[in-house]
Amino acid sequence: MELFIIFISAALINNFVLSYFLGICPFIGVSNKLTSAISMGMATTFVMTLTAIVSWLLYNLILIPYNLDFLQIPSFILVIASLVQFVEMVIKKVSQPLYRALGIFLPLITTNCAILGLALLASMRNYNFLESVIFGLGAGAGFTLALVIMAGIREELDLADVPKPFRGAPITLIVAGILALAFMGFAGMI
Repeated sequence: MELFIIFISAALINNFVLSYFLGICPFIGVSNKLTSAISMGMATTFVMTLTAIVSWLLYNLILIPYNLDFLQIPSFILVIASLVQFVEMVIKKVSQPLYRALGIFLPLITTNCAILGLALLASMRNYNFLESVIFGLGAGAGFTLALVIMAGIREELDLADVPKPFRGAPITLIVAGILALAFMGFAGMI
């Protein structure tokens, strides 16, 4: 039950994008098309889950026992950058169209503050290994959910008669704000 609560909390109640406002750059940048949003969400979920695993091992097996916890942020950034490079190489090898569709946003996962926030929050909350993995998976699922919902709305907005002053970035930011308000409704769920 505890693991389910951690997953639901990370995915819905404390959504990294719509509650903590982390990862806004890819949220706005890649949510133009549903296919790109799904791909980016899956890549980010994969990186978040791997980051939760590797950062937990690094923090609990190396940094804490050797009193090197002051190296937490640089070591987590190094882990994230390495994992993103790995994912980029795999996607480039497996799917060239997906690699081209994600374009510059794939390397930007490295600077996605949601992933660093995940690693730091997992260590601050003293999650055990399994809880960290579930937390990473839930955070990635929540990130993907927010991205997909936003992409679906933006695709519909392309067909709508939006007043000229609200076209583009203004309507996107208004929709993001309304989505954040809607996700606040999950706050009383658990």
